[in-house]
Amino acid sequence: MAGVRPHRDGPADRGGGEAPVTVMTFAPEKTSSTNMPGMPAMAHAYARWVNDQGGLGGRELRVITCNERNTARGAGACARQAIEEKVDAVVGSYSQHGHAFMSPLEVAGIPFIGGFGLSKDEFGSFLSYPVNGGQATLLAGHGVQLADVCGKVALVRPDSLAGDQLAPLLNAGLAEAGNETTDVLAPDDATEYTDAADEARRTAGAGRSGDGSRPGCVTAALGDRTETFFDSFRRLPAEGPRVRVSSVIGSVGQPLINRTGGRNGPFEGAFITGWYPDAGDSRWGEMRRVIDEYAFGDDRIDPADVGVQTTWIAYTALREVVESLDGGEIGPGDITRALDGGLRVSTGGLTPELRWEFDDMFGAPDFPRIVNLRVTFQVVREGRLVAQREGFVDVRDPLTESVRM
Repeated sequence: MAGVRPHRDGPADRGGGEAPVTVMTFAPEKTSSTNMPGMPAMAHAYARWVNDQGGLGGRELRVITCNERNTARGAGACARQAIEEKVDAVVGSYSQHGHAFMSPLEVAGIPFIGGFGLSKDEFGSFLSYPVNGGQATLLAGHGVQLADVCGKVALVRPDSLAGDQLAPLLNAGLAEAGNETTDVLAPDDATEYTDAADEARRTAGAGRSGDGSRPGCVTAALGDRTETFFDSFRRLPAEGPRVRVSSVIGSVGQPLINRTGGRNGPFEGAFITGWYPDAGDSRWGEMRRVIDEYAFGDDRIDPADVGVQTTWIAYTALREVVESLDGGEIGPGDITRALDGGLRVSTGGLTPELRWEFDDMFGAPDFPRIVNLRVTFQVVREGRLVAQREGFVDVRDPLTESVRM
């Protein structure tokens, strides 16, 4: 693809020694939509760190990065480049266009480890090894999070086939408390959302619990357009009903909270469901040290960015896979066999222990390869995402219920 140039960490030729472990990380950069520059930047920092320690299982880690451009064409181009470069795996990458990158990787036999969790293909392909439960676990978990704190919930979601899946997931989580969401449809490419914001506030505001203890809540899950929605929301006339706001990680994260005013912005007090512990948790300590020492002040890397966090976890999994091979051959097939053969991956408590055998998978028709069914509940306090509830919450039951709806 024109303009896509590989970037590498580690020498291309080790002078006759063992071949390096070569991987790709792709993500969109410098586009008019969602950008994830921290993911390839984190991959390079990780490579510098691990190579300084002697590499992966004694082999140099070489990282190639590719700009996915937020297009199917770009995603496909990155997959083809990965094949041309003969990578051993694609690791910690971001794309909404799973159909465009997963099929070429399957044909070439290249495993996809720890994608961001956006596309259904990541939870269906036999060569995909997700580290989180994607949008499905977030929405089901978000319903559980809101069930005890919200009277009525208005869900603002894309008016699309993908958006149609969100309300049943949220409702499954809300069902235990007898709640149900009101669906507010919105275009996923709008430049303002005044009408949707007004409808959502009126609907949620009319649903405060009888004793007044639980306010109505407005939940937006519009991906990269969530910021645009909440900008319209905070511009509504002040005399309307008072409601709480909420969302899920990936639609709202610490970088967005920071650039919209922090403690003085629209997300103060917001409920957020995430995949991992909050950014202040001590379990991120090693990642933070690597960023401090090996990112060389690269401001693309924010340790509170869930894309950066997912990349760290994905490379942690890769390291355990390579080290499990104990000096043997390392190629796409070797990595795949280790992952399929019951290897248990520890991420230092950032996720539950991960394993991708048949018995570990959720197995539902739309999400067969989910192995991590846990989420975290967070809230924005003083402009920072912090834990609302300690530990992980298992969402197997509501997710199973959503499949039946």
